[in-house]
Amino acid sequence: MPQAPFSAAPTALDSQLEFRAALGMFATGVTIVTARAPDGSLVGLTANSFNSVSLSPRLVLWSLGQKAGSMPVFSRGSHYAINILAADQKELAQRFATRDIDRFAGVAWREGAGGAPVLDGVAAVFECANRSQYEEGDHVIFVGEVESCSRREGAQPLIYHGGRYYTELPI
Repeated sequence: MPQAPFSAAPTALDSQLEFRAALGMFATGVTIVTARAPDGSLVGLTANSFNSVSLSPRLVLWSLGQKAGSMPVFSRGSHYAINILAADQKELAQRFATRDIDRFAGVAWREGAGGAPVLDGVAAVFECANRSQYEEGDHVIFVGEVESCSRREGAQPLIYHGGRYYTELPI
């Protein structure tokens, strides 16, 4: 029988700011998640909330704020693409994080599974069927079943850490 989830003690606003700052200390890759709306328009956003879930079946996850303007497209759509950015794509990451612009203007892409845009020059891409969604806190966690994936041999990843972009540095 499933056990009820535990809840953390309520925190003050200062603790929320500290929480956000502490999260920023975790270095992540940078993705642009893309989809096609029912009217044919393209939707995309920069996200670093990406993770693998399972090898069999091939599952990945990412999350989106519940109040995001693109939520209806992603929550109702059949497919999306998770484009893993390469080190030379910082400007693309910033473009897809900017509000109230045509994010796809002048951006090269091809049509992927279910019509989701696959961006040119990315380090890797996961073309996903929208398998399941889970509301948690102020976000929705999307689990995608990978229908196709590819990678660019030798591509260096774009990394985000502490509010800044980096590239891979060997130790």
